[in-house]
Amino acid sequence: MPLDRYSGRLLVILLGLILLLVPVVSFAGPARSSFAQGLQALQEGNPSLAVKKFSAVLKQDPRWVEAYINRGVAYRRLGKLKQALADFDQALKLAPQAMEAYYNRGLIRSQLGQFAQAVEDYTRALRYDPKDWQTYYNRGNAYLELNRPRQALQDYDQALKLNPGGSNILHNRGLAHLMAGQPEKALKDFRRVLASTPFHARAYFNQGKALEALGRKTEAVRSYRKFLEVGDPTADKALMEQALQRLQTLEGQAG
Repeated sequence: MPLDRYSGRLLVILLGLILLLVPVVSFAGPARSSFAQGLQALQEGNPSLAVKKFSAVLKQDPRWVEAYINRGVAYRRLGKLKQALADFDQALKLAPQAMEAYYNRGLIRSQLGQFAQAVEDYTRALRYDPKDWQTYYNRGNAYLELNRPRQALQDYDQALKLNPGGSNILHNRGLAHLMAGQPEKALKDFRRVLASTPFHARAYFNQGKALEALGRKTEAVRSYRKFLEVGDPTADKALMEQALQRLQTLEGQAG
């Protein structure tokens, strides 16, 4: 699952504004405390508690943008996507330039299979932070799901410029090369992934596909077998079934 992001960057700014507003000074302390506790709960992997804390903040200050964003992140981690979307929507009504809200809403839309809308959100996020590699990476993933490998390749290239050590970025760029009919380039990417991350199971599977596309069947068989050796029987179940089918086909041809 792609990483969501929470933020406390506006805490000091917002508290500074609260100090200027006499009617809400009385709850600045409790709201600040609840906000900090909500962030801590997210960091400690307790989204249920985080929802309670950010909800307490919003009861006192219904315009606290960061509280909506962070509660949305907590809802997403709980699998409550409808509530998460509502919080990100509200954050964007209050602060149309809230990059984190666009980013996290894009993650949810991708999770719901709404890839075109996800691309729109990631694109908006990049207007406000054009150097965020995660946004390029996730927009590339959305483009890949939309069968638009050329656009995906552009995003993966940019993500790699910003995060050269990203093995998952490199792996997915290999997938985009495969989809674009460039198995030679795909093979280079998968081999680079495996050189730095030798137990990246899916890289073995997709390396096998690239080798097959290049007519290098013996090497493809070895790559599929390695995938079956290191893959997760639960997480990679569907790919394992495909690998077994490809092995039967290739070994049948060899026989």
